Amino acid sequence: MAASPPLSVHAWLRYATIDRLLKPLTPRTVLEIGFGMGSIGVLLARRYDYAGIEHDEAAITAARARFVRYGVDANRLHYGGLEQVGGRQFDLVCAFEVLEHFEDDVGTLEGWRPFVTAGGAIMVSVPAGSGRFGAADEKAGHFRRYSRHTIERTLESAGFEEIRILNYGYPVGYILEMGRNVLARRQLRRPRTQWERTLASGRWLQPSDWMGPITHAAAAPAELIQRPFMGSDHGTGLVAMGVRRS
Repeated sequence: MAASPPLSVHAWLRYATIDRLLKPLTPRTVLEIGFGMGSIGVLLARRYDYAGIEHDEAAITAARARFVRYGVDANRLHYGGLEQVGGRQFDLVCAFEVLEHFEDDVGTLEGWRPFVTAGGAIMVSVPAGSGRFGAADEKAGHFRRYSRHTIERTLESAGFEEIRILNYGYPVGYILEMGRNVLARRQLRRPRTQWERTLASGRWLQPSDWMGPITHAAAAPAELIQRPFMGSDHGTGLVAMGVRRS
């Protein structure tokens, strides 16, 4: 069994940031909204009582195979929306690179809030840099990018408290982002609806399974470099967490 599931270098930088915010927490149950091809799901499912939901059938097929390949129960993955976990609450509800796909982000978070236990947390990752909306964002079906202030205000407006925010992706993420924008500009000629772009975004530029250890090793020095900047406005992504008090 391979130790490292396949994540891109940028996604490894994101996961290192997620892990930093998770360390003070002791969640037992975790729900991931929009698990994509399941690599972060594998990492979370190894640590917690995990459930995941996803709308993209192609991604779900790949994720289920990946869970089996990495020795994790694929029955934790569900096709569809929150109705798949109706009546359940979780110590941690997370959505990585998902919130920016919803036009009404506050309303979306309010819809997720009932699935968080009282005293539990929500965690989201979003693209950073409100003024850097580019071709890759358009191709992915994003409505916006965020600053530290706007993601904090969005979480507070949805009823979450004790907001913690970390930036990631400085400086390597800027180079990777430039490359994604170049590739996206070539592919934007293919007409797709916003929802179709959203569904496909979790499969775009994803590494093959054999590349997992390679991308992990490549990301390690970049992760060390980004650490001093995680509390600043520098970087290509944000990971934010808030607590539900009631």
